[in-house]
Amino acid sequence: MSDEETRTDAPATVLEVVAWTAEGAARPRAVRLPSDPFDGRVHKTAMHDAVKSFLANQRQGTAMTKTRGFVSGGNQKPWKQKGTGRARQGSTRAPNWPGGGKVFGPVPRDYRFDLPKKVRRLARASALNARAKDGSLQVIAPLALEEPKTRRIAELLGKVGADGERVLLLLAEHKPNVVKSARNIPNVEVLRYGDVSTYDVLRAQRVLVEETALGGQLESGAEVSVAVPESRKAKRAKRAEERHAAAAAAEAEAPPAGEAPKKKTAAKKAAAKKASARAAAKPAAKKAPARAAKKTTKAAEKTRKKPGKKKS
Repeated sequence: MSDEETRTDAPATVLEVVAWTAEGAARPRAVRLPSDPFDGRVHKTAMHDAVKSFLANQRQGTAMTKTRGFVSGGNQKPWKQKGTGRARQGSTRAPNWPGGGKVFGPVPRDYRFDLPKKVRRLARASALNARAKDGSLQVIAPLALEEPKTRRIAELLGKVGADGERVLLLLAEHKPNVVKSARNIPNVEVLRYGDVSTYDVLRAQRVLVEETALGGQLESGAEVSVAVPESRKAKRAKRAEERHAAAAAAEAEAPPAGEAPKKKTAAKKAAAKKASARAAAKPAAKKAPARAAKKTTKAAEKTRKKPGKKKS
């Protein structure tokens, strides 16, 4: 991401995203997101600090171990200071003894740290802009369910191609029927648009925002043609069918039991024929290595030049 996109004083960008009806049909035209907060600017540092703060604030900080002051026992010296030949010890509850206290163990503490309000707002806007830029944020018409129905939400997610993904559904207001319909679907979270945090937006793979949550009727943008991808269940079923078809084809091509495959037998005969041709082309005897011949020549010269005994 360039520095111009990270800077807060960079010029705003008009963002257009795909829109869906409440029944899961794609609209022929995209919609333009409002300039507040969708100005196209992404501040990575603010998002990083906001996620760190969110995760730190979830920690209970109740972990604790006992130091030697909290372990019972060890009131007397195990043996005298001198004369035993062993190292001096003052207590059986020292850290070097089994059952003794722990050194520098965790103690209850508060991990919480807060960010300024402006930084939190900047991080939240940056997360929404990042999701809108990569196409993960989409607009959906207001949802109205007369009664809780999990199947309605499951069918809607399948039609928009979000089946099997981690989905964040942002509503304009609290709708109990929608919340109850989606709470039994894995990896689907329903929140009010005003209550969403930076962590929630970045954690989701698909963010669906109600149109009314962004300020009512949005302006139409360019024409779009949405190709809904296959769901994970459909992909798994398709792969299973392909495996079964391949296994059936392999069984049909395999020869009956007791018969050797003709192709393999012909290949073995051809390989044996080539090997016999190579063996016939080789010379009957190999020449001695040059190094061994050189050593033999030197030994013969030494024997020939050996001087005899001098006469007295």
